[in-house]
Amino acid sequence: MMKRGSNVYGIMSDSSASTTTITSSSSFTLRDECVEWEMRPGGMLVQKRNEKIEVPPTILRLRVSYGALRYEISVNSQATFGELKKLLMAETGLPPADQRLMYKGKERENGQYLDTCGVKDRSKVILIEDPASIERRYIQMRKNSRIQSAHRAISSVTMEVDKLAEQVSAIEKSISSGIKVPEVQITTLIEMLMRQALKLDSISAEGDATSLKNLQESAG
Repeated sequence: MMKRGSNVYGIMSDSSASTTTITSSSSFTLRDECVEWEMRPGGMLVQKRNEKIEVPPTILRLRVSYGALRYEISVNSQATFGELKKLLMAETGLPPADQRLMYKGKERENGQYLDTCGVKDRSKVILIEDPASIERRYIQMRKNSRIQSAHRAISSVTMEVDKLAEQVSAIEKSISSGIKVPEVQITTLIEMLMRQALKLDSISAEGDATSLKNLQESAG
């Protein structure tokens, strides 16, 4: 049996209709929390739009924080967070793959749309560099530093060997001309060459520096 009652204004209300309305509202909340995805022609996975509630796109001015730096980025409201990362790369130099974007305390996926995540004009987005990227860059910097040090050490050895090579040539000319060369001069020259060979052998080199080291060893 359907019960009817009147409210304070004397208007009849339907209790069953109220129940239906609450149920529908709950269902909508559940559907709203469920994110569906679809594949774009280019192969990018993006959040599926609900065409029934789609609104015309607008231009948003987002405030992006990246450490102590602040940026204001203009972007289409229907762009994805992945597309926003591409715009940020032009400003920060940080590749999209190394970026993590936080909005309202949550990291957002590349395929999620700005508007469907509630992003509005003047909204604040936080940009964080992926910790793995920081570690990779640190390792590369250390590697580059070692290579540069090896290049400097090898160049120093090369300069000394070139000087000694001139002395060797001078001794060879003297011997060819029949001039007697003191044994101590030859012994000293050999010792100096051996020292440079030991220096070259102790240099830890990588990449191009290794090739340069091998070339110098061959020349010696």
